[in-house]
Amino acid sequence: MAWNWQRKEWPNFSFKNDTLTALEAQFLQSSGMFFGAYKHITDDEKQGLLIDIISEEALKTSEIEGEYLNRDSIQSSIKKHFGLQTTATRVPAAEQGIADMMLDAYENFAVPLNHQTMHTWHSMLMAGRKDISNIGQYRTHAEPMQVVSGYVHMPSVHFEAPPSNTMPQEMDAFINWFNDTAPNGKRPMPALARASIAHLYFVCIHPYEDGNGRIARALTQKALAQSTGQPSLLALSQTIQANKKAYYDALENNNKQCEVTEWVAYFTATLLGAQNNAEALLNFVLAKTKLFDRLAGQINDRQTKALERMFREGLAGFTGGMSADKYTKITGASRATATRDLQDLVAKLAMTKTGKLKGTRYWLAAWFKETRKNE
Repeated sequence: MAWNWQRKEWPNFSFKNDTLTALEAQFLQSSGMFFGAYKHITDDEKQGLLIDIISEEALKTSEIEGEYLNRDSIQSSIKKHFGLQTTATRVPAAEQGIADMMLDAYENFAVPLNHQTMHTWHSMLMAGRKDISNIGQYRTHAEPMQVVSGYVHMPSVHFEAPPSNTMPQEMDAFINWFNDTAPNGKRPMPALARASIAHLYFVCIHPYEDGNGRIARALTQKALAQSTGQPSLLALSQTIQANKKAYYDALENNNKQCEVTEWVAYFTATLLGAQNNAEALLNFVLAKTKLFDRLAGQINDRQTKALERMFREGLAGFTGGMSADKYTKITGASRATATRDLQDLVAKLAMTKTGKLKGTRYWLAAWFKETRKNE
């Protein structure tokens, strides 16, 4: 079986772009609208949204690879980076590393790609690892780099990457391609096409012993940010994780040829979905701002605290909805006071009520449909 890197046309990927022009325009237009709306939220809300998206992306890009990290630790690291947390909370190496990589990719998106950038990212990702021999450098082992599944004695080989001794020239070519296809490069490419090819190209080289998928997704965000001229706030890993099998199937279906129309179609749809998810999160923040502006001076501290707690759960919603019992635990109010406060929030159209008696639950009215989807 011949892999794409064994073909004479490698690494000149080709694809049909019949429908891509309209999608590229849609992406750029939506990006402009997103950042236009982003400018209208407060600095605190911008920082909160940034922390939410980066921490969720860090969490999900790790989950895609089967690594389940602690959300609070990741957020703690990000908050400390922005000077929002000064306590000496110890963050585990894995959580610190993925947070550092995501922040570096976000803040330095405009810097041209080089070997050292990716080596630094790899060192961050592999922090604390004792089972990796080449940390912060490309693989050098003689045995084939394979993606396999199944039994040890009878593995299924999904892909075999180029030999380790070719990594210097393969990665020189990749970096040159990445920089040449940037908006200010020698051969600029449209945003979605470039991001799609960058992801597949890097994964097919598979230059590191581990961490290739996470770095590929960071490179995707870097490519898109360079195309829009703004740091990327796409919910890419969240979108991929929601249907991880389709992601791996698409990679496997496009690792034998350099004609990758199918991959570009799949990944373009994924990128647009990621953009929609980020827009939904921004709209959620805007809904929160409008609600608290409207209720200013009309609700008490207990009600404010409960609403803040519900909004903190984000698009996933407050698990199980708010009940009088949960309200008393959050605010310290008596059950009678809790019921009275909650009914007042319903009357003020801040919450929606469902159920009866012990089954009574309260939901954020501004996001009732979205929260119910997750119940």
